[in-house]
Amino acid sequence: MMRPATMIRNACLRNFSQSLRVGSAFLKSGDFCRYTSQAAASLQQDCEPSAYSDDESADHMDWDNLGFGLTPADYMYTMKCSNDYFEKGRLSRYGKIELSPSSGVLNYGQGLFEGMKAYRKEDGQLVLFRPDQNAIRLQTGAERMCMPSPSIDQFIDAVKQTALANKRWVPPPGKGSLYIRPLLVGSGPILGLAPAPEYTFLVFASPVGNYFKEGLAPLNLYVEDEFHRATPGGAGGVKAISNYAPVLKAISRAKNRGFSDVLYLDSVNKKNLEEVSSCNIFILKGNIISTPATSGTILAGITRKSIIEIASDCGFQVRYPLLFGTIR
Repeated sequence: MMRPATMIRNACLRNFSQSLRVGSAFLKSGDFCRYTSQAAASLQQDCEPSAYSDDESADHMDWDNLGFGLTPADYMYTMKCSNDYFEKGRLSRYGKIELSPSSGVLNYGQGLFEGMKAYRKEDGQLVLFRPDQNAIRLQTGAERMCMPSPSIDQFIDAVKQTALANKRWVPPPGKGSLYIRPLLVGSGPILGLAPAPEYTFLVFASPVGNYFKEGLAPLNLYVEDEFHRATPGGAGGVKAISNYAPVLKAISRAKNRGFSDVLYLDSVNKKNLEEVSSCNIFILKGNIISTPATSGTILAGITRKSIIEIASDCGFQVRYPLLFGTIR
């Protein structure tokens, strides 16, 4: 029998929502540039894909009611790899791709993805938030999954080209962002359990609003003590595609009971908070911010890293790890 749901009510997460508002204010401030990679701070300065940028705008979009659903932007980027060599990538219209039934990603889940956003500033300029950090995280994950990975420059160039080619889909300031999804998958055919012989790096995009319908309002999270997202020695610390399907059952069960998402406990002691299905977690109490340590079972979030850096600059203390019993 399922144990009763444990709720973290507004008393705890109201303070957490304040830290999210800090992030929103931070985006609007000049400090945003300080935490944006210099390599991609101004997307207009180079690699302008004029042949791909449509002149027509996306005026048909209801930017005020933009959720986190898929609205495919016009173009995607593809780069193939064999013998550890990545060929020159190219932009093409968003559409279906071909995969062998025996590809490594279909049979053994050999794949990674990243998630990042492009924003439109008040002056119309497009900016990316720390894309170099996504590139580094992809490289870390690729090493764990026995995959070659694009260089940091190749990664950023692919993301920049994709953002510029789809610039009409970047919402107006304050209305959302262009979500950019890089993928690295084992696309070559393989039968035995081994790394794929060929790989494909893809980047596509979609305009999005807030991930949670509540926006910056407090969330109700179901504290899961039956299912676990990751275990020590596993791949929970990288953004492997195989980490996400197993949590769908827990998410579905929580949402059917009126919760926003699931907050997972560690699989060993079942008392340490780890992370939510789709994000890291912070607990703000006074001048102290507590967050779980990234010790191999928690994804090293780029937003997480940025909040820690900002919090330290603002005089907050950051503590690890986070025990469930300490916040009840």
